[in-house]
This record gives sequence, C-alpha cells and structure tokens, in this order.
Amino acid sequence: MASLLRLQAFAPALNVPRNRCFLSPLGLASAATAPLARRLSTAASTSSPEPPSSEPNLESGLYLVATPIGNLEDITLRALRVLKCANVILSEDTRHSGKLLQHYNIKTPLLSFHKFNEREREPSILRRLHEGEAVALISDAGTPGISDPGMELARLCAAEKISVVPIPGPSAAITALSASGLPSNEFTFVGFLPKHARSRRDRLEISAREAATQIFYVPPHGIHQFLVDAASSFGDSRSCVIAREITKLHEEFWRGTLGEANEAFATRQPKGEITVLIEGQLISVDETPSEDFLEHELRELMAKGHTLSAAVKLVTEATSAKKKDVYALALRMRWTASFYQSQRWSPCNSILPEAIFHPQRCKRVRVTMNCQTMCKCKERT
Repeated sequence: MASLLRLQAFAPALNVPRNRCFLSPLGLASAATAPLARRLSTAASTSSPEPPSSEPNLESGLYLVATPIGNLEDITLRALRVLKCANVILSEDTRHSGKLLQHYNIKTPLLSFHKFNEREREPSILRRLHEGEAVALISDAGTPGISDPGMELARLCAAEKISVVPIPGPSAAITALSASGLPSNEFTFVGFLPKHARSRRDRLEISAREAATQIFYVPPHGIHQFLVDAASSFGDSRSCVIAREITKLHEEFWRGTLGEANEAFATRQPKGEITVLIEGQLISVDETPSEDFLEHELRELMAKGHTLSAAVKLVTEATSAKKKDVYALALRMRWTASFYQSQRWSPCNSILPEAIFHPQRCKRVRVTMNCQTMCKCKERT
C-alpha cells in the first residue's frame, strides 16, 4: 500500500478535459490481464471513482485516432479513452474494427466510413459535429488520412472551424523506416502508386532521382510488378528493404538490392500489405555532375511535362549542382534549335548566338527575353 501511495504522489496529473470523461487505462485491459494489474486497477478505481455518467463526453471535434497495425497491444491509453468517450466511431471496416473494440470492451457505436461512401457520409458527420458531438475516425490499421480515408473530412472540418484532434500512434511507414537501417534523416513517403502503368512509371522515375529514402505501400498481389518497375527506374543495384506483417507473428524484413528482390519474390506470394523502402540516389559531395548529365536529366523531365522551373528544382535536389548553374543551363537549352525540335516548338526565324538583344516579347516563342547572349528575333511586338 505504501508503494502504491508513493506511485500516486509522483505520478503526473492527468490533463482531463472539462467534460471530465475519465477511464482507468488498466480497466480497459482484457480479461487475461496479470493479477498485479488487476489489483492496481482496483486500487485506482477505489481512490479515483469515475464521474457520474450524466456528465458530457469529449469536447466536440473530429478525433483522428491511430490504431494498431498488427499487435493489439500497440494502441495508446489516450486512444482507448477517446474511443470509449466519443459519440460515434467512423470505421473503414466495421467488422475489422469491431474486433479491436471488443478486445478492449468499448461499446461506442460504429459507423462505416470508407472511400466508397465518404462523400455521402460527410454532410451528416459535419452536422453532428456542429451539434456538439465528438466523432472519432479510425482506419483498419495505422493512422487515418495516411493512404487511408480521412484527409478530405479533416480538410472540411478545418474549413468550417471544427476542431481536428490527432491522436498519434502506429504507422507502418515510420515503423518500417525505423527498423530498415536506411537513412532516416530525410525520406519521402509516396504511399500507393497510381494504378495506371504510365503514371506509375513516371512517379518511380521522379523517386529514383531523389536523394531521400523512398517509402511505398504495395499490395501483396502487386509486389512482383512493383519490383520490376522499380528496378527499371532505380537500377538493379539500389538497396531496398521489404517489410511485411509488421508487428505480427510472421513479421519479416527482407534486405538486399532491387535485382536480388526481383529474384527472391518472383515466385513468392506474400500475404498482407507490404512496405517497401528504397535507398535514395547516392550523391558524392565532391563530385560535380557533368553538364551533359544535367542536360540529359532536364530534357527527360521536361519531356514528361514538367515545367522548366520544376525540372530545375528536381535536378538540383537530386544532384550536388548549384541551382543557379542548373537554371542557367536550362535557359541555354531553351534557345537551341535541337531543343525546339525535341519539344516541337517553332524557333525564331533567325538564331544568332551572341547577338545583342533588347528586352522585348517574341510572338512565336512567347517568353520575355532580356539577355544579351541569347538570340535576335525578327518578329517583335
């Protein structure tokens, strides 16, 4: 008893909202909880009785509650309290989420909310929020809004001055990154790639040029095609980590190159969603890219529809070249006849390098030129 009193004396005070909805976290444990935990739960409930049920629940607002990605013990105490006290829980799959709520004896009503009905549900949810209800949103696993429904609802709530409260917790991307061994000081979360083959390859081409670690979500039936496309864009020698069944019984972290991954998963049919992490492009600080290399990268990006500024930004981020040098090269490329032809543009009638040019606008090229080392155009406005 003396030990328990000392624990209570030094324990930090709980920041309970004004509605004073309070639950003993230990009281939410399953029936298989250890005897010591049951004794502590009994003592805590004796010294801190729950307030009358007539008091209101949580403050009104949308609560984005992260849930376990595999192991039910990974949920936070705060998440359990919010799920218990909310007026309703929006769930991607009510049957799947029902197992979690049943495990922790949470009786809050469930309402389906997924990509096929979220637009239909949003008006009624916003109405309930305006009426003062507390709405919790969960996904099947992980953090809502991260490659899961919730982003649009959060945006609507923010636009209507409705409180949006994040309840942090598990995330497959961050969990996989922490154990991958790949650089984590800078990373890009891509999530699921587009279904269209061309769009998918374009996204991989952009990722392949970045120096940051790239993180993808891949469905199990698409892992082989993903690895084929990734090896084509990143190269067979790029290091990668394939994480699956994270926090579950058959958790696996496969490490190797993309070429080795293609061979390893050519005949395998893994289960469960997969997180793939690919090493960023290695850039030597002392090695300055050649002008030919930079020009090739700029041409490739602009041929795919990127603007000149966007292409310069991507090349600068992926190499050790200075932005002003890349931008100057891009401007020089703009005025070469070969570049006009590759972009199907009509050059001026006369291309006179080194000719002095006064700032005017060209009808055909449609850009303002104010450089003395570009070209002289006969057609002026």
